[in-house]
Amino acid sequence: MNRRIDDIVSQIFERLRPKAKSLIITVYGDAILHHGGSAWLGSVIKLVEPLALNERIVRTSVFRLSKEEWLSSSQIGRRSYYRLTDLGRRRFEAANSRIYFHVSRPWDGRWTLVVANTADLDAEKRDIIRRNFGWIGFGQLASGVMIHPDPDRGVMRQALADLEVGDRTMVMTGGPEAGFSTAAQDAMIHNCWDLERLAQDYSEFLDIFRPLWQALSANGGLDPQLCFVVRTLLMHGYRRALLRDPMLPEELLPANWPGTSARLLCRNLYRLVQAAAETHVMSVLETAEGPVPEAHPSYYTRFGGLQTAD
Repeated sequence: MNRRIDDIVSQIFERLRPKAKSLIITVYGDAILHHGGSAWLGSVIKLVEPLALNERIVRTSVFRLSKEEWLSSSQIGRRSYYRLTDLGRRRFEAANSRIYFHVSRPWDGRWTLVVANTADLDAEKRDIIRRNFGWIGFGQLASGVMIHPDPDRGVMRQALADLEVGDRTMVMTGGPEAGFSTAAQDAMIHNCWDLERLAQDYSEFLDIFRPLWQALSANGGLDPQLCFVVRTLLMHGYRRALLRDPMLPEELLPANWPGTSARLLCRNLYRLVQAAAETHVMSVLETAEGPVPEAHPSYYTRFGGLQTAD
């Protein structure tokens, strides 16, 4: 059974082919944030070693993440410690609210438009605005015009503040006039979001991780290091699809939407391995004060509730 699980995990590596920097972002968001968000680099290197990341790759990746304002470093003696920046923490918290805590609710039929006056901005700044709003689910209706049927308004306001475009942006909410065909709305959704590709991403996620769920759920004893690897790959694969998902209301999604099954599989597999994975993380990660602190209580509310580690 263990050999079969190892073979399945190897196949997942081959299919996902995760990039080092993206994998480390997953580790910080899923395994380090709820333990305070700071760790000695040497312990991070040790933690991610089973993910086929060597010391040189990790050092290069965290340096680049520092340049991109995800992480900041401090030196104590000969040791380097990397912690999440305030901006990095907000980015993770916005993403985590979608990954771990999203709850579908009935749609009121109204749309939210963010209209930015970008005429005097260079192309790079306009692209940054588009990409940042894309990360929180908005589609681009026209140049400088982003749209979403039910955004997280707190996250939207924070994005405007982080981008420093609040003074040149209008936010409007409204619904279509009654009596008109829904064909235009369907076409708008098709133009703003690539739901066909997203459905393929979710279907691929299901195809990759279902065999692992079947193998692990039939196994009584789960190795903590293996569970950490599984949890990281699970969240890496799920995040890759989910963070392109605009999280449209069910009323606007195609029938038999695979994202629903993908979330259930992710939740069930996460719940299965997370306690042992936490045991491994706690045994490896170190801060300047010693072992990392216990998980923040909010960690145990992920996916509707998790069991505490033994």
